[in-house]
Amino acid sequence: MEIVRISTAGSVDDGKSTLIGRLLYDNNALTKEQEELVDQKTREKGWDDLDLSVITDGLVAEREQGITIDVAHIYFSTDTRKFIISDSPGHIEYTRNMVTGASTAETSIILVDARKGLLEQSYRHFYISQLLNLDSVVFCVNKMDLIDYNEDAFIEIAIQIKDMVHSLNSEIEYSIIPVSSLKGDNVVNRSAHTPWYKGETLNELLHSQKKETHKTAPLRFDVQQVIHAQEKEFVDYRGYAGRVVSGEISIGDRITTLPSLKESVVKEIRRYTDTLETAHAGDSVSLSLADDIDISRGALICQAENLPDQSTQIQATLVWMDEKTVTTGAKLLLKTGSREFPVKLQKILSTVNPEAPLEKMSATSIELNDITEVELKLSQPGYFDIYRTNKKNGVFILIDPQSNNTVAVGFVN
Repeated sequence: MEIVRISTAGSVDDGKSTLIGRLLYDNNALTKEQEELVDQKTREKGWDDLDLSVITDGLVAEREQGITIDVAHIYFSTDTRKFIISDSPGHIEYTRNMVTGASTAETSIILVDARKGLLEQSYRHFYISQLLNLDSVVFCVNKMDLIDYNEDAFIEIAIQIKDMVHSLNSEIEYSIIPVSSLKGDNVVNRSAHTPWYKGETLNELLHSQKKETHKTAPLRFDVQQVIHAQEKEFVDYRGYAGRVVSGEISIGDRITTLPSLKESVVKEIRRYTDTLETAHAGDSVSLSLADDIDISRGALICQAENLPDQSTQIQATLVWMDEKTVTTGAKLLLKTGSREFPVKLQKILSTVNPEAPLEKMSATSIELNDITEVELKLSQPGYFDIYRTNKKNGVFILIDPQSNNTVAVGFVN
């Protein structure tokens, strides 16, 4: 059964939590306890319509304020697919949470209030969806019931959305759906109030989408541990345990190790006591090579003919996640996989204005939730790919060495 990973985003009080609750409720995916909670909260508020937002707004502070603060993860299944939904907060202060929630998603659902049209957060969330290189975006124009399901109002917002997508020269696949998460229009069940809408419901769209078939990424194997065993079953065994970050590796492949640039051939691939012919992206295995090469934790094994960039200077886009402002010259730690080393913020190139991302804004510092293009000086080669060509080996985090806080997530340009 195919797993579909989705993130939801939008401005505050756009109805994200209610939309997810409706998706689960109309798919008969709620537990008995959840149904009882919905009934209880609906009665307490004296509503005529079900209060479905309580399914995801699990924190007490969220329920009191009626907003989502943390990223809530929701799991449910239908007959044909399993869904993992990350419900992200709408406040601009929690943009960092949206990045976290969307980082593993393939599809982003962005809600737009039918009464307000696109807001700053709408632009910000779409830009982040672009930055994360998601496969598709679904815009749900929500609360159509509050504007009497007005077709002209929907068309006007659809034009705003198309202009936003085109302003980024975006080639991302996107859809626009008129919905009412409170009433259930066009979420799972087709609405009789929008006879002018001939497209799919949100549920139909999520079930009909096919995952993007990307070109095979180059081999990147992150060495996490060197195993040297002297046992009955493993005499003089030397293996390099780690994870296939991207691509695949097979017995007989000629590889190059970084940083040594030594070449060898894959002799054996093991997962516990099993031997494999091929290991794929995401597999954690142990490799044995034909030659005795000096390899340690943090080394990267690649295809001999396809190596990543080995420079000590990179340009990247940062999403700043710390309340502490940073300026040029700051010393930080970069971490990617099992590699961790000092870096210097060499230059702040520009800050992104989400409403006009192609217009570069100069900046002398980086603040919480800023999306900023920078130049980093590395204390050693980073072995990165460009994020758009290999997502798994083009991303990193930055750590404040004094507080040990994760201060930013970066995407190599």
